[in-house]
Amino acid sequence: MLFMVHLAEFLYSGYSTSQNYVSDLGVGPTPSRWIFTAAIILFGLMALLTAALLRERFRKSLIWPLLSLSGIGAIGVGVFNEDYIPAVHALFALLAFLFGNLAVIYSCKMVRSPLSYLFILLGLIGLSALVLLGSSTYLGLGAGGMERMIFYPAMFWALGFGAYLLAEESKVSAG
Repeated sequence: MLFMVHLAEFLYSGYSTSQNYVSDLGVGPTPSRWIFTAAIILFGLMALLTAALLRERFRKSLIWPLLSLSGIGAIGVGVFNEDYIPAVHALFALLAFLFGNLAVIYSCKMVRSPLSYLFILLGLIGLSALVLLGSSTYLGLGAGGMERMIFYPAMFWALGFGAYLLAEESKVSAG
């Protein structure tokens, strides 16, 4: 996902990671538009698959509903780009960002420290940046930079949480 977003940025002449929203890639020139759209929809589908797998193992946990809502939001961002009805796009982006970062925080219950503290920090960074973006407070980062402060912590968490779960599963399988 991150690779594809960066590839779309590189191929979009004049694109500014500080001034442009991530979703601007979805209405930019081809091939950036197609790369971003494929990446965000694929990411949403992977989030839904992950939620389904987590539901099997952690049925009573809130992690899988939170990830499901975030995945639905990501898919919606790709299907209903900024040129569609902006309010619909914004609603799906809010779903993706809000519930994704809530999942990040909630996952602290599922991992050992110090990783649990890192996950709380990442989620709080993402949620704080969401509030700041919503109030048009960019702290010198520009709108695109502030949006990335919502997006990147959740991406880093996804990598870390996935690695943690794989390591735990391999311990169970080996032992």
